[in-house]
Amino acid sequence: MDRDEQLLHASSFGTAAVAYAEHRPDYVQDAVGWALEPAPGPRVLDLGAGTGKLTATLAAMGAEVIAVEPDPAMLAELRRSLPAVRALQGSAESIPLPDASVDAVLAGNAMHWFDMAVAGPEIARVLAPGGILAGLWNLMDDRVEWVAGLARVGGSAAIGPRDTPTSWRAETADMHLPKTGEAARFGSPEQTGFPHGQHRTADSLVATIATRAGVLVMPAEEREALLGRIRAFLASRPETARGEFTLPMLTGVLRVRRL
Repeated sequence: MDRDEQLLHASSFGTAAVAYAEHRPDYVQDAVGWALEPAPGPRVLDLGAGTGKLTATLAAMGAEVIAVEPDPAMLAELRRSLPAVRALQGSAESIPLPDASVDAVLAGNAMHWFDMAVAGPEIARVLAPGGILAGLWNLMDDRVEWVAGLARVGGSAAIGPRDTPTSWRAETADMHLPKTGEAARFGSPEQTGFPHGQHRTADSLVATIATRAGVLVMPAEEREALLGRIRAFLASRPETARGEFTLPMLTGVLRVRRL
């Protein structure tokens, strides 16, 4: 994906802010706790915070959390749902915070949108010495047979290689590095995963998939055809055809320390 296409995908979420808030999964506390474990203090920036899925978990865990989000519609939804959290408009490439003002920067399903040639120095700037940068990704567990089938039916627009445990480690291992040859601002990466799950029905899982960037940017006719194929697949599977089920998931975490 070139940078123009990446920007198109990254800017697509505002049109689905309410659906995103309703259907996207939260983050398990064990995963967030592991991400924060080496941080030198409790001040956390949720960068690319979206509608506040990760922000809510951080707040519930007692972190001193600030949220930064570039999209006005997503930011409005975050402020509506989490009025006690300080939430600012900004981006990974232009963070509206002072130097050394946070102990950790976390990004929930967002780090892959950052231009790390610019965002890396910005994130390093706002981190205190020894501060932590961590990316978290909620993955559909394609080690489960029916989830693997769903991934095949949905294709990469709906469930890409970064969205499954089979390939997320390779896809994210160098996510903290600039792609243009600049010096790294962070140390060696650590990666691990934590079991997760989301209570879904066939309809709500289709609605979740419809909030993915690759689906949002599709022409309407193509998008509806894809979602129709996914509905038909879910209707054909005993695990998902009737009522509520648990979508098997994993929260994958990449953690690095500021140099």
